[in-house]
Amino acid sequence: MKEKKRIKRIGIIIKAQAPGIEKILREIANFLQKQKIECLLENIAAEKLKTKAGYPREKLSELSEAIIVLGGDGTLLSIAPFAARAGIPVIGINLGRVGFLTEIPVSEALPVLEAFIKNKNGFISRRTLLEIKYQDETDICLNDVVLNKAALARMIEVSVFIDGKEVTRLKGDGLILSSPTGSTAYSLSAGGPIVHPKVQTIILTPICPHTLSSRPLLIPAGSEINIKLLTAEEKVYLTIDGQRGQALEKNEIIKVRKSKRELILVTSPWRSYYELVKEKLGWAE
Repeated sequence: MKEKKRIKRIGIIIKAQAPGIEKILREIANFLQKQKIECLLENIAAEKLKTKAGYPREKLSELSEAIIVLGGDGTLLSIAPFAARAGIPVIGINLGRVGFLTEIPVSEALPVLEAFIKNKNGFISRRTLLEIKYQDETDICLNDVVLNKAALARMIEVSVFIDGKEVTRLKGDGLILSSPTGSTAYSLSAGGPIVHPKVQTIILTPICPHTLSSRPLLIPAGSEINIKLLTAEEKVYLTIDGQRGQALEKNEIIKVRKSKRELILVTSPWRSYYELVKEKLGWAE
């Protein structure tokens, strides 16, 4: 049997203000050094350890064969598009609060890393991404695309087209288009369903809809969704994974579809997705 190529370079990004970040960062850097793996630090992580100059976060994926995230889900979401484009695995170690994506606790960090290094294809969960086109821009995201009103605005109205056909006009505070991975994020808070990451679908979840008949909708993952903004007088924003945003104008069209790229997410070998949902949300208890 052909031996798998050994990983030689792993990048690390961090949530700089997380409690105890210096301790766990140093432990992991020392562990990688003992494994004879080059440790590439983002700039702020290099400053924490007072080592040689680091690298910009957005460049780290191009230089690494895997990325370790020390932080919460927001930190992981910030690197997900870069890692997906580079086709490298991401290992999320939870220093935040809930942590669905950064599911590995600090107590399991070194055992998971050791197992991953020995067999880098173990514990892999391939996650669907969404592709978004708007204002001559193309982006990808792991969790969700959100259209919502400004804090002081009244209701907004959008027209929803699926595969070229108008299916509804929605009035409310906004609309969430979510991947299965993002189903436990904003979509869940807005009344959407929990969807297993292996389910191939896109979830449309209205935010505070004006009518009771506007319910969450799961559509085939191969569909193309066009959202046309009909509201003129209210401020409306497009937000991608809670990381990037853009104000929208009337009659603008946002196109969303399943991306051809995937995120290679390293998960804990000691708990299933269902156990994770129970642990983090208290589901079915």
